[in-house]
Amino acid sequence: MLGIKRLGLLAALVVVGVAPAAAAQAAAQPSSQDTQYLQAIHQVNLFEITAGELAQQKGQNQRVKDLGKMFVTDHTQLDQTVQQTAQQLNVQLPNGPNADQQSVLDRLNNASGANFDREWVTAQLAGHVQAIQATQTEISQGSEQSVIQLAQTALPTLQAHYDELVQLAQQLGIPVPQASASGTPSPGGTGTESPAPGGTETESPAPGGTETESPAPGGGGTTESPAPGQS
Repeated sequence: MLGIKRLGLLAALVVVGVAPAAAAQAAAQPSSQDTQYLQAIHQVNLFEITAGELAQQKGQNQRVKDLGKMFVTDHTQLDQTVQQTAQQLNVQLPNGPNADQQSVLDRLNNASGANFDREWVTAQLAGHVQAIQATQTEISQGSEQSVIQLAQTALPTLQAHYDELVQLAQQLGIPVPQASASGTPSPGGTGTESPAPGGTETESPAPGGTETESPAPGGGGTTESPAPGQS
């Protein structure tokens, strides 16, 4: 009889121990904003890693090659954190870049020489502008602290990449996206309601751009007004 009571007490303790854990797991559910950002920034990283490898292989300008190597290193490191955070929050990540990003990669695969350099820099400018915008949105509107911290970590890296790209674009005579009064890149006055980057938008001489309702990193669009790369 005593053994049965002890078993019952043990079972009760197990249930009590499980309940807080289940409650903690439920509380950790990310918002749609957090989920969309994790998925989008993961696709940005996949795009940047592939584009960076192409830059090292096909770039004619040495600075294009150097930036490509930097982007591969930085976005690989960033994506490790993205994957860890997504796993902790049970967020399913895409297996590859989105359709628009893949379209840009296809164009880069078919380009060569100085034309490759121009297309690569143009695509990188547009992609980093919109990745920065999406990251700033997550910082201001996200609800899951681990995702917000990830965005806060990513922002200086994305900004540094953008600044390097602006300097290179000015050397090559490539138009760059406008910057806001504070110096923070913005996609030429085009806003997005959703922080999750997913498309491309062009209104400028950017080669091979496509239009979608929601601009996203990896797109091929720029604006015609040059801007300094100071953040």
